[in-house]
Amino acid sequence: MSETLKITDLHVAVEGKPILRGVNLTINRGETHALMGPNGSGKSTLGNAIMGHPSYDVTGGTIEINGQDIMEWDASERARAGIFMAFQRPMSIPGVKMADFLRHAATNVRNPERKEGEDLIPMREFRKELKEKMSQLRMDVEFARRYVNDGFSGGEMKRAEILQMAMLRPKFAILDETDSGLDVDAVKLASQSIAEIGGAEMGILIITHHDKLLDYNAPDFTHVMLGGKIVETGGVELAQELYTQGYDRIRAAYPEEAALEEELAEETATA
Repeated sequence: MSETLKITDLHVAVEGKPILRGVNLTINRGETHALMGPNGSGKSTLGNAIMGHPSYDVTGGTIEINGQDIMEWDASERARAGIFMAFQRPMSIPGVKMADFLRHAATNVRNPERKEGEDLIPMREFRKELKEKMSQLRMDVEFARRYVNDGFSGGEMKRAEILQMAMLRPKFAILDETDSGLDVDAVKLASQSIAEIGGAEMGILIITHHDKLLDYNAPDFTHVMLGGKIVETGGVELAQELYTQGYDRIRAAYPEEAALEEELAEETATA
């Protein structure tokens, strides 16, 4: 039986303002999903809500893994259960080396019952795996000695997120605009790296405005979000249409959601 991440009729508010208005989405492990939509449509909100970000207030609906409700779980519990999120703007952690961060994180995710103070992944085993993953991602080993995201360029931050995904081996990965701020060559490398790491082992949700990140990660399903709802689902051809033609057809086909999108954009502009 396939492992499944299921979102049902999800409603989410931020600072009292409704953002998501009934999202339904099912991701099976081994599938690649693309989530596209105009700015402010709720794409990043969905990712943060799935991950359990405390600033996002779920006012209705459910999130389940293999039929188990995870709504009461905090972000660390969701991570241990196999959910990973690569953030659009990752935080820096001065003083904490990438290698140390990854060793602790990987130990906790792979051993969900581990208690504080118990042994980490053996250093020799960890170093071997880290070097293999960094070689696969074409990363200099010196990268692991740097502090997490401290002084990193945009491209380095995104590659660090992909390295984390490689080491944590999640069941489900949410990639929030991993291509933002990257040049063409960096997007190509990121796309290739995600494909090499993900394969059939992960269910992947790629949140993006562009189709280039999908070059090596052709989505099994492309979803369009508008006004806080997924209004249309198709295949890779839908992603290509949105990239080349924009959202005029979508807005015309779903006027109610388009009006909600405009209302939300006005509220955000005046906040």
